[in-house]
Amino acid sequence: MNYKYKRTAEDYILDTLIYAIMIIVFFATVYPFWYAVVISFNEGVDATRGGIFLWPRVFTLENYEAVFSMEHIVSGFIISISRTIIGTLTGLTFTAMFAYAMAHKNLMFRKFYMMLMLISMYFSGGLIPYFILLRSLGLMNNFLVYIIPMLMTVWNVIIMISFFREIPPSLEEAARIDGANDLTIFFKIIIPISKPVLATIALFIGVGHWNAWFDAAFFVNARNLRTLQFWLVEIIQQANIQAMQAAGPEADRAIMGAAQTFTAETIRMATMIIVVIPIIMVYPFLQRYFVKGIMIGSIK
Repeated sequence: MNYKYKRTAEDYILDTLIYAIMIIVFFATVYPFWYAVVISFNEGVDATRGGIFLWPRVFTLENYEAVFSMEHIVSGFIISISRTIIGTLTGLTFTAMFAYAMAHKNLMFRKFYMMLMLISMYFSGGLIPYFILLRSLGLMNNFLVYIIPMLMTVWNVIIMISFFREIPPSLEEAARIDGANDLTIFFKIIIPISKPVLATIALFIGVGHWNAWFDAAFFVNARNLRTLQFWLVEIIQQANIQAMQAAGPEADRAIMGAAQTFTAETIRMATMIIVVIPIIMVYPFLQRYFVKGIMIGSIK
């Protein structure tokens, strides 16, 4: 027999409460980003009057034009894109290969390698030894300073080890019976069935490379090798300095020495949107794999 559940007044009250909480959380999460978008497209001097909430009051592209007209922005954009693509591909490859080897319990010196991983995860030699190491390796003022130090992250390795351990050993055994070696098994069997964890780690590595600013500031002096994030931070700092030095509304027009209508606030918002948009464009393509990847190890 089919029994139909009759909803009570308590059920409707609970549903209403849940929907209300979800709406509040959604608004609190999305609106700050939407507000940044609105301000970035509004005329700067007009934005200082306040009262802008849902859409620009005086629409303009001047804020973005001001950012992209800055010196070295285009070259920084190219460096950041190159760094993100190359760094993600190489980092993902090295991380996957190392994690695949560490997932085998019969690996020689496996416990020793694991101990080194955990020590490096919790303890650091400090900035000065790290700087000396990079200089001795010839990585100062070198594009490879963005790539080599980030080839492998212990946390990403641990996530991939957890995933590889859940793959049935029978797959490898069957492949070995057919004459496949370790590289063939890894690239033709393991990699195709590891899309969730690969997408997750690729997103972690890619976001890390795209948002990185520290290495470009401390380990690179060549202006043509500095990343977009470095120059955007410089723009924000200059805008903040000019805003602090401004004596009134008219002085606030002189951000970074140009008599324009944009202000420090609108420059900050436009800069933030420029940095965030590429990640937002990539995430939908990885979302279905990312959701599966973050659940690795949670369900047995």
